[in-house]
Amino acid sequence: MSGLGQLQEQREAAAVQRRREQEVVRRSRIFNARLRTIGVRPGRDAGRDGGRETANDLKRNDRLMCLLEEQQKKEIKDMNKALKEFQKNQTPETRREFDLNDPEALKKDRPARVSDTDPRCTISGMQKFAGEDLNYEQRMKFQKEQLREWSLQQQKDWKSALADQKLADDLYDKYRVEIDQKVMEEQRKEEESRRAVCTATKDFNRIQAAELAYKKELDKSQTLRDNMDEINCLLRGDFLSENPAQALSPLGNRVLVDRWKGMSQDQLMAIRHWQKEQALEKLRVREQERQREAEWDRQRVQAARAQLLRERELQRQRRQRRRDLDFTNAELSQEQRAKNIYLKEEAYSNIPTAQYYAQFNTTTR
Repeated sequence: MSGLGQLQEQREAAAVQRRREQEVVRRSRIFNARLRTIGVRPGRDAGRDGGRETANDLKRNDRLMCLLEEQQKKEIKDMNKALKEFQKNQTPETRREFDLNDPEALKKDRPARVSDTDPRCTISGMQKFAGEDLNYEQRMKFQKEQLREWSLQQQKDWKSALADQKLADDLYDKYRVEIDQKVMEEQRKEEESRRAVCTATKDFNRIQAAELAYKKELDKSQTLRDNMDEINCLLRGDFLSENPAQALSPLGNRVLVDRWKGMSQDQLMAIRHWQKEQALEKLRVREQERQREAEWDRQRVQAARAQLLRERELQRQRRQRRRDLDFTNAELSQEQRAKNIYLKEEAYSNIPTAQYYAQFNTTTR
């Protein structure tokens, strides 16, 4: 089948070359003012001579086509014969119609066009050459009308683009104002929430401290009452009012338990002295606890003060970020205005002139 393709390409190339030669002759005859206005008869004679040459070319091309057809028939016969010989030992994969039932046809299939130099894109695939259509006048009229419509559409698009840009700028400014308002509202709510949390924390700590102090005072009072009751009970009991000497053994080296009635005044004084020492020790322990509680209170106050300083620093940073954001927004707005001026004065300022329309209608067709 490659011979048929080459024959068709040669036929198309010969037709294209013939039309090009006719176009050159036509151009030299039309654009020659002398032949077009004065030498009308010589032009007709030249046209008749050109007709005879064209007839001779047609006869020569017919003979060439006859020879090519005979050669084509011979090649087809030889190819059919070779095909029959080949089909005798042909496997399913090598059959011509195997691609219709090939399960991997989609994997093996190539795209319709690989590149601009694809050998499958031959001259025979072209449907029409530029400048060879018969409706030249209608096409030129349509092109001019289309060009005018394009110019109007371009101006309309330019105006629409400016309007859209202005609308986008207005929407952006409105969106930026809304975002700023939302940010300020969120900051206000955050500050109010933080102040509420700090107030609640301080109230809770104050209530806890008051409850702890009240509890300690109750414990102190109860302990003191218990101690006094115990002392009074010991002092006023019958056991302590007896003579302690009868509890001594005859040898005086031990106390008779079954006769011991109580302690002596010295022993009681020693006990009272020891109790006073215990009371003083308890007071000292309570004083240490009070100092420790005071230290904890001081540390809590310092922590609250440090938290307040951190909050002030955060507020200062937020204000600085707010100023930076306003400065960045101002720069973006200035860049947007400069871009709009550039689009209005430079990018969309190219309007078609008479020289642009003068480049059409310069060929013979």
